[in-house]
Amino acid sequence: MKLTMDKIINKIAEELNVKNTQVENAVKLIDEGNTIPFIARYRKEATGGLSDEILRDLGERLTYLRNLETRKGEIIKSIDEQGKLTDELTIAIASAETLAEVEDLYRPFKQKKKTRATVAKAKGLEPLADIIIAQEEKKDINEIAQEFVNIDNLSDEDKNNKDKVVATAEDAIQGALDIIAENISDNAKYRKYIKKICYREGTIVTKSAKPDEKSNYEMYYEFAELVHKLPSHRILAINRGEAEDFLKVSIEKPTDKILYYIQKDIIKGKTQFTEMLTNTIEDAFTRLIEPSIDREIRSDLTEKAEEKAIKVFGQNAKQLLLGAPIKGKTVMGFDPAYRTGCKIAVIDETGKVLDIATVYPTAPQNDVEGAKKTLLDLINKDHVDMIAIGNGTASRESEMFVSDIIKEVKHDICYVIVSEAGASVYSASKLATEEYPDINVSIRGAISIARRLQDPLAELVKIDPKAIGVGQYQHDVNQKKLSESLTGVVEDSVNKVGVDVNTATPSLLSYVSGINNTIAKNIVKYRDENGKLKERKELLKVPKLGKVAYEQCAGFIRIPDGKNPLENTAVHPESYEQTEKLLELLGFKIEDLKNKTIAFGAIDSPQARLIPIEFLHQHGLEFGQDYVEKRFDVGVGLHGDHVGGELDAANALKDRQVSATWMLDFNFERWTKDGTLDPTTVRVLAKTPSFDHCIFSGRVGLDETKFNAFTETLFKMDYNNPEHKEMMDLEGLKRWVAGRTKGFAQLQAANEYLKFF
Repeated sequence: MKLTMDKIINKIAEELNVKNTQVENAVKLIDEGNTIPFIARYRKEATGGLSDEILRDLGERLTYLRNLETRKGEIIKSIDEQGKLTDELTIAIASAETLAEVEDLYRPFKQKKKTRATVAKAKGLEPLADIIIAQEEKKDINEIAQEFVNIDNLSDEDKNNKDKVVATAEDAIQGALDIIAENISDNAKYRKYIKKICYREGTIVTKSAKPDEKSNYEMYYEFAELVHKLPSHRILAINRGEAEDFLKVSIEKPTDKILYYIQKDIIKGKTQFTEMLTNTIEDAFTRLIEPSIDREIRSDLTEKAEEKAIKVFGQNAKQLLLGAPIKGKTVMGFDPAYRTGCKIAVIDETGKVLDIATVYPTAPQNDVEGAKKTLLDLINKDHVDMIAIGNGTASRESEMFVSDIIKEVKHDICYVIVSEAGASVYSASKLATEEYPDINVSIRGAISIARRLQDPLAELVKIDPKAIGVGQYQHDVNQKKLSESLTGVVEDSVNKVGVDVNTATPSLLSYVSGINNTIAKNIVKYRDENGKLKERKELLKVPKLGKVAYEQCAGFIRIPDGKNPLENTAVHPESYEQTEKLLELLGFKIEDLKNKTIAFGAIDSPQARLIPIEFLHQHGLEFGQDYVEKRFDVGVGLHGDHVGGELDAANALKDRQVSATWMLDFNFERWTKDGTLDPTTVRVLAKTPSFDHCIFSGRVGLDETKFNAFTETLFKMDYNNPEHKEMMDLEGLKRWVAGRTKGFAQLQAANEYLKFF
């Protein structure tokens, strides 16, 4: 088992381009029951800063590879029990990298349903098949086949059973050839070659099933494209067109090459068996292999297209979920419609419903004046700050109506078009019924539209991820995988920003790391019975929320007015003591953490911006949220290999334009010595781990002799040599040393946090 696990870890590390130790530690944490968001945020030191996205990919591959190894074990056991296991077959199964490869190897040993070959085997024709495939017998095959005719030896009852009778030599030969054809079809080597060449040279061809009928698939009525060049959106479009009976789809293959490959492997020269084997190979391909290969290729293409589509859906969903909330505003939700009227709901800054109404400014009623009066009354009564208009049916007419109305409002007010995808699904859901039992279903949509403007994340988590409307083919892809992916996106989004435990709904809380639906409801019930929570450890009093769940969720819970200001940060309670000690050492109070202006160097500088931002994140200060960035973009594109931005940032600190800044330690030493910085008014608050900045790297495949010669030349350079000194001064160094990459984990973590590269 240890050997297998090492193999899996090596494989995942290679695929994700990370270190074995990172994968090993991540697997251990996952197996211990830690959630992906928790590992990504609070166990960076163990995983080397692996992001939530990489960790989810890791988790998926871990499950797949473990299932693969389990299946290998089952197949080896099954073949062994049949007494057919060989050392060669064992090695082939063990080295297979996909479930498809493993199943191809197992195919000849599977229990089969009734086929022409199984019937022939039952008739005892396998020896004849062996004679034909050996191609060594000089005796006429018809004479040999006559020996397998059995009709005279059968009972009267069996003579009428086609599955038992071999009436003629021709029947015997045909049965033997059926066995050979199936053996060819089951050959894993042939199937691997055919799939490979079909992927490389095969062409997807589509034709119209209804030539005279117009459809959305007309571009595919006469269409052909190489399999390996077919983009994922076309694959899904073709699949949909085929499912709706508008398209006929086939795969054109290099059949001659395929047949030649098999013939070359089987046929041993010109014999009495040559023609029948040639025909049998063709039969095996067209009747057995080709349909199966077509299904596999189409299935593989679809799976890869779905994976890509699901990834895009996830990215779109994340952008939607992480839309900036509108805080402290009273919002009117406007759900447009025609015949049934436009539904109106006004909610206060906490999301509480203040008023509801239905107006008819659109066709067929066209009661513009009545609708105008109703809306103006509500706007003035509730002092509405913003109007959220759904983007569905009658949205354009409603926008024109609202834009005219707000001209008559005396206080500042604006409108925003809001995606209403999923609003109707939510309106009729069990959750909506529980939230608003006394409010009509049609009005609930307006409430949802208003709330998703006010706080997109809090509202959208109530909707089935598939109903959010984030992709063109979301109903065509594997729904289980889509749901799992989008659920993961929601989890990551919720845990990225944190959740106010004193205002969050059970729907929102249920996506917090370590909290399920039952615990979420229990938190709300505890909150209702005992009042607002003042500190995170109070969560341990919530029924069914034990120590493990607390460890997973605590860092993502926020308490804005808690006993300790750290309760409203991303700092985990397990790090409170260390954080407070650090702050004390630095001369800070906890209250000093937020809302300061910090200077950084160029946007792409590792040492003057990227790594410092990640460092602040590790200590509970979130970029774009907890402090103001003042950036000095000098020498952008020089990957931080300059001092311009750092120097400008240092001068900003000296001039008290900012509260803090970042720079290389030798720059700090230089500038405090030359007077650029006053050592009596500035001090070092913290240091990030070091890393090797200026390095030479060799591309994969570079001749090792050339690389070694280059490095040897560098190591021989002498700073005291005037010719060498000039170049070395350009790099700001006195000697060359062997490169180290161990310090790059922080840069990788910074990139994952900022999504910079």
